[in-house]
Amino acid sequence: MRYISTRGEAPALGFEDVLLTGLAPDGGLYVPESLPHFSLEEIRSWRGLPYTELAFNIMYPFVEEAIPEADFRQMLDDTYSVFAHKAVAPLVQLDANEWVMELFRGPTLAFKDFALQLLGRLLDHVLEKRQEHAVIMGATSGDTGSAAIEGCRRCEHVDIFILHPYERVSEVQRRQMTTVQGDNIHNIAIKGNFDDCQRMVKESFGDQSFLGGKAKLAAVNSINWARIMAQIVYYFHASLALGGPDRSMAFSVPTGNFGDIFAGYLAKKMGLPISQLVIATNKNDILHRFMSGNKYEQHQLEHTLSPSMDIMVSSNFERLLFDLHGRDGLAVKELLENAAKGPVSIEDYRWKKARKLFDSASVDDQATCDTIREVYQQNEYLLDPHTAIGVHAARACRRDDQIPMITLGTAHPAKFPDAIVESGLTVKPALPAHMADLFEREERYTVLDNDRAGVQAFIAKHWKNA
Repeated sequence: MRYISTRGEAPALGFEDVLLTGLAPDGGLYVPESLPHFSLEEIRSWRGLPYTELAFNIMYPFVEEAIPEADFRQMLDDTYSVFAHKAVAPLVQLDANEWVMELFRGPTLAFKDFALQLLGRLLDHVLEKRQEHAVIMGATSGDTGSAAIEGCRRCEHVDIFILHPYERVSEVQRRQMTTVQGDNIHNIAIKGNFDDCQRMVKESFGDQSFLGGKAKLAAVNSINWARIMAQIVYYFHASLALGGPDRSMAFSVPTGNFGDIFAGYLAKKMGLPISQLVIATNKNDILHRFMSGNKYEQHQLEHTLSPSMDIMVSSNFERLLFDLHGRDGLAVKELLENAAKGPVSIEDYRWKKARKLFDSASVDDQATCDTIREVYQQNEYLLDPHTAIGVHAARACRRDDQIPMITLGTAHPAKFPDAIVESGLTVKPALPAHMADLFEREERYTVLDNDRAGVQAFIAKHWKNA
């Protein structure tokens, strides 16, 4: 399988190179040249499989030219054996035909573990094979950082530098990153917002001269194709648990960077019957404004109770635009260059094509808190603020009550206690046993100005072989 850039001007690559490259040299994101497609009969035959077996069936076509079958199976077993529930992604029923899929049973209590625990193992495998060293540079709005650090901290061939917006992630999120000890782990708090961090990472991938030619940058953000690949699996998992593929499913996805919901879009293209995908956003609603009114326009970023979605530049949306434009990379490049200058729209027929599958909703902090409170009062089930946005959007946008609606539960409520307090509940979500002493652990991070040159100088000085 070959991978091509959404901007159309970079050479096609194999899986190993895509894994290590992250952003394409033309500024685009890599996508498969073609997708595997599974028949309903084949999908039906996967009912009852353990999560790791299902994951192998879905993902191996993407990696088979690079990774031996036995090695990939072992990576999957190692990745998902550390999850705290045997189902890996258990489903919890809220109401008739309404469900939450718990994606926070991994070691850092967020859906990012599904991809990043695997990504660390993939990176170490490929770097060992090539006898190379990589410097990971990533930006996080809260959850990616801790999941990436946990996934890569044992990697022998990786140094990891994670940028997070200073004082704009929850305390639990920050401590999950900054209390992990290791000579190859570096946390940087940027005096800015997530979009500033993400822009710095993208620009650094475009010009890596600050590393002096001694190492290459590798990406852990959702621009890395391996992240998207791993997230496709749990759409199949939920469908098979609730009667698929013989009935269609609807999913509501809390999203800021569009990666998680793009995985659902790919699952549909690969043969899984999905009737509706709901884009659930907070007040930073660029995706909702596009999907509801065909206007892609950046507004001022706002700080909310759902900080992992406090994003205005939605990187993975480019991958959908690529498909909507008939995979015309130059058209996508022109559109995004115009978007950097002001609001843009796409041709009406392309937008209507997207609307056949996608709906969207923007949910403010008050509605988020109301949903947390209502669901707890009805079910004694506690939602984190991101999942609450997903549930609210699912109920607001649902097209057909006969089709199961599954909200992706993206994080454990203990990561966001402030939102629980704001909702008026007196219940306090407890951290799992393996994190019970989190607030007693020593923190280690560096606060830097919102200045790319300063950050690059810090990385150049502190990576292992500098």
